[in-house]
Amino acid sequence: MSFTVSKTSLGFITAFFIACVVGLTFARRPHIIDFRSPNLFPESFAWDASAQHFVVGSLRHQTILSVSDAGVVDTLISDPSLPPNSTILGVSVDSLHNRLLAAIHSTPPLPTFNALAAYDLRSRRRLFLTPLHDPTSTSTSTSDRPVANDVAVDFSGNAYVTNSAGNFIWKVNLEGEPSVFSRSPVFTSYPVDHDAPYSFCGLNGLVYISKGYLLVVQSNTGKMFKVNAEDGTAKAVLLNRDLLLADGVAVRSDGVVVVVSQHKAYFVKSDSSWSEGVIYDETALDAEGFATSVTVGGDDRVYVLYGYVKEGMWENKEREKFSIVEIESERESGEDSVWVFVLIG
Repeated sequence: MSFTVSKTSLGFITAFFIACVVGLTFARRPHIIDFRSPNLFPESFAWDASAQHFVVGSLRHQTILSVSDAGVVDTLISDPSLPPNSTILGVSVDSLHNRLLAAIHSTPPLPTFNALAAYDLRSRRRLFLTPLHDPTSTSTSTSDRPVANDVAVDFSGNAYVTNSAGNFIWKVNLEGEPSVFSRSPVFTSYPVDHDAPYSFCGLNGLVYISKGYLLVVQSNTGKMFKVNAEDGTAKAVLLNRDLLLADGVAVRSDGVVVVVSQHKAYFVKSDSSWSEGVIYDETALDAEGFATSVTVGGDDRVYVLYGYVKEGMWENKEREKFSIVEIESERESGEDSVWVFVLIG
């Protein structure tokens, strides 16, 4: 059987083919930053907008590095006065006061040590090292020791640090004075499966929202909490499903909150000032890379950190290469695709 293709039909077919090629050409690939630092095993990172680089902590070293868009690494902070084998579990850039904040925790068998360190970003001098304690704890068990995990900062320079073991939040003011800020009963009101992975990890990532509250996630329940930044009162955010093994949190300029876990990133939005929220998309992550932190970089791009921290928890494991990878909501990227049609007559 034979058929004839008209000139008009051929033109439309050609136009469609070229449109596909041009559309694919214009699609932007995610930004991937590979960087090298022997046995860094970073658990946290942040974006320093003024310096236009990432700030990266370390699971094994008393150092904080800067990483450029091209993967160039520089030592930003080296603080050998910290206890040996201290881990830097959380970092945050206080751009209004030109400070870098770091949540410090020592692991067994070292003595219990939790603190918030503040460094001047210009001089790189340490401004204070504030020890963080649980005033109600009488336990000597290493399994019950506090864990200073993540840190966020408000416009006044107040820092908020999660205690993942004790399920409460410390507050450290601009002068370095600490207090227990929120020990809301809602933090311990949800059941925990103690046979599940990482059941010991409670409150984890947090972010300050400019309207005067914090959003905090809880790893072992998958819950998100809204915490009043004035008085520490808290309530659960009603979500359409749990944020399984939630870890790091970041907020985009449009108010969308991104939460990472080892296996996926959740994109969450709310039109009720976070009384309720909707997980409207998920993005699969590299499980081996073990993403524990997320931040918003230049041009409002969202990045996750592949720090391979599970490997880093084993003393005999060594690694030099780590990655910072841009992620997108697949639903949003599909909606935002721009197709350029080239017609050939």
